[in-house]
Parts: sequence; structure tokens; C-alpha cells
Amino acid sequence: MSLVEHIAAQRTEFGVPHAVTCRALGVAPSTFYERRSRPPSAVRRRRERLDAAIKECFDASGGTYGSPRVHAQLRLNGHKVSKKTVEASMARQGLRARQRRRRRSLTRPDKAAAPAPDLLQRDFTAQAPDQKWCGDFKQVPTGEGPVFLATVEDLYSRRMLVFATSDRYPTASLAEAALNMAAATRGGSVAGVIFHTDKGSQHTSRDFSEACRRLGVTQSMGRAGSALDNAAAESFFSTLTHELIARRRWATRDQARRDIAAWIDTWYNPLRLHSANNMTSPNDHERAQAA
Repeated sequence: MSLVEHIAAQRTEFGVPHAVTCRALGVAPSTFYERRSRPPSAVRRRRERLDAAIKECFDASGGTYGSPRVHAQLRLNGHKVSKKTVEASMARQGLRARQRRRRRSLTRPDKAAAPAPDLLQRDFTAQAPDQKWCGDFKQVPTGEGPVFLATVEDLYSRRMLVFATSDRYPTASLAEAALNMAAATRGGSVAGVIFHTDKGSQHTSRDFSEACRRLGVTQSMGRAGSALDNAAAESFFSTLTHELIARRRWATRDQARRDIAAWIDTWYNPLRLHSANNMTSPNDHERAQAA
């Protein structure tokens, strides 16, 4: 804030006359009025335009983007600006993304079941779509009681292929429904995909293993209780919670389902910039690969 802006703000915000503030600061009132009447400099005009563009990016994200994603979005929009300039502007405007919360796991391991080996070993990258998928479960609170999600995410683009829902605690049937929906989304032929999950009883069950076998999908499982072994799925749920669930109060399960579907279909997949995709959206990342 410049000296002129500070003096003007004292009157606007606190009712302090210009002359009183000028006298306190040792500034001649004539100097204040002369400077205030000057047209804004080119530097100031550029800063104001940039501040407006940064706030627009921040608001478009629902107030969820921090400075790295705001900077990336500005670059995509054609602005030439440094990361430090974006950070300074956001601090000046009081634009701050909400802090994320840790989530509670829904994993219930079946100690009698034989789990699949961990084929990823925390390597959540892929060279093309439909090489590696990951999945997990999420509980979403509503006024009617919780609704549970089962997800399938493509690790090449971080695209959320599908989510299946249930009003009851996740079962193998819910996991199987999500897997079949993901296969249908990809055209039905998904043989060779590695599907990585935790060692929950839903994924180690005979029914789910048989569903994978029918589709030609190879199972992979991280260790029980290790969030890092399924970090990509954990990261998606962290984003979903941070950007949507923590900001809503749903009266019904249907309302939650509709809002989550809309968030995925209109924001997360087509528009949200993802650090794993070099700050492009999942859909754009897949389109670039297909081009």
C-alpha cells in the first residue's frame, strides 16, 4: 500500500480526516492531494490487472488453489508472471487456500485372505492410459446418514474414471460395481490393467478377485495401514474433502451424490490442474497423449 493509499484508507475505514493523518505522518496536505490526483502509473495499472486476474483464478477454483496452481493457470491463460509475484499478490489480497485434513481409513483387512503382491512399489506413474489404476473407499456424511464411495482412478492422467456408491458400509459388491463401471467407461476392453488397492477385505474377497480375472485385470495391493502405499487414491480423497465435502452440508444422500458427480465431471476431470500432469487437467493430459 502506498503512502497516498494509506492516508486515504484512514478516512475511509476509520473516519480520520486527511489533514490529521497528514500531520501525523509529516506530509503536507497539498502533497497528498497532488499525488492522489495523478493518474495511476503503468506499474500500478499492471499490478491492479494482475491482482484481478489472480483473484479470478482463485475464485474460479472455489478458493481452493494455492499459489502454485494459480501461477500455472495464469501461464496457461497467457500471463507472463513469476511465482514470487503471484505469492506476493495473493498475500496482499488475503487469498489463502484452506488447510487439508487427514481422513479416516475404511480398510478392514481380512487376515485369512491371501493378498496380491504390491506391483507398484509406490510408483504411481504410467506411460499411457489404462496401464495402472488405483481405487479406494470414502465415507461422506449427510443428514440421512453416510454415503460410501468406491473409486477407480487412472494413474496416467489422474482421471477419475468412475465412482460407485452405497448407503451401507463398503462391500466387495461395491468394489466390483466400480471396477465394472470403469471397464465400461474405457470401452469394455481393459485386459492388462494393473488395479492397485489396499488390503481391505473388499479387494481380497473371492468375488472381487474373480471379477478382476474375468476382465483380465491384475490386482496389486499395498500394505495394510500404509496410506503411502496407495498415495494416489489418498490424494484424490484429500482433494475431494478439501475442495467439496468440507464446504458442504447435505441433507440427503442424493444431494451428495449429485454434487460429487458434478464436481468430478465439471471441475476435477476437465479443468482442475494436476501437479502429476505438469499442471494440466486429467482430460487435457489424455487428449495430449492421444494427439
